[in-house]
Amino acid sequence: MRLPRPVELIKLMVVGQRQPITRNPADVGLAYEDVSFTATDGVRIEGWFLPGPAGAERGPAVVFVHGWLWNRTGNVAGLVPFTDRDVDFLPTIRAVHDAGMHVLTFDLSNHGRSGRRFPMTFGAWEGRDLLGAMSYLRNRPDVDPVRIGVLGTSMGGNTALEAAPYCQPLPAMMLIQPNRAGTFISRFGKDHLGKTFGSAVLPPTDLAYAALRAPLPSKADPSVAARQLTNTTCFYVQGTGDPWGTMSDVEAMVAATPRVLPLVKYPSTGRYEGYRYITEYADQVAEFFAEHLAG
Repeated sequence: MRLPRPVELIKLMVVGQRQPITRNPADVGLAYEDVSFTATDGVRIEGWFLPGPAGAERGPAVVFVHGWLWNRTGNVAGLVPFTDRDVDFLPTIRAVHDAGMHVLTFDLSNHGRSGRRFPMTFGAWEGRDLLGAMSYLRNRPDVDPVRIGVLGTSMGGNTALEAAPYCQPLPAMMLIQPNRAGTFISRFGKDHLGKTFGSAVLPPTDLAYAALRAPLPSKADPSVAARQLTNTTCFYVQGTGDPWGTMSDVEAMVAATPRVLPLVKYPSTGRYEGYRYITEYADQVAEFFAEHLAG
């Protein structure tokens, strides 16, 4: 029997949903290695390492951290019970690689082929996955351990902010539509269930998290971690037409970040349209990391 819509949406907030991996870097002409490593709490994480072009030994690397319900390749539209759009990381991965950098892209816990950790916490506990990724990279002989950057989208942006104070040195991060989890869940609920029923999504989600002794979504604020990033240059992007996040929340993160470039207010007509920045401006994404990870 199909779950009632509100219950189904709450389940997505607590458990998530795995997408199959239907493409790989060979689709854009790149060689890659299947890799696995452990998060700092022992959860098994699966991903791909893409060696940089010839001459990139002991070179810089960029980590891609995906969003809610996605996987290491981005998002494939039509697999979730709401309207979404394709988000393809592979062209941007290609641009970063061709600019002379190694790339690591992986599935967050409870996503893709990685292990389970419940509940999904929109970045708070997923930071352990990114810490594991950083440790993995720093133990590779072909990666310069002090020249690693992170690109995080949506929940991946939250994850990057939560983890960054604990994996320094981290010279550069690009954060595409990060959010406060409470804001995201409330606005997502209202967008799909209307104001009355949508407002009721966050309290039971908080209760489920509390029962599992996890950080409450209503209390999440990536700005707290952002204040500690005195040695990380951050670049934020927020879509102007985002119905689930708010410009004011991202502006607060920008204001809290010590080393930050001007906020890019990317013209968009919806949440997923805002993610087009990383494909439309793939060359600028690569240039940002090349500049800030230069030796």
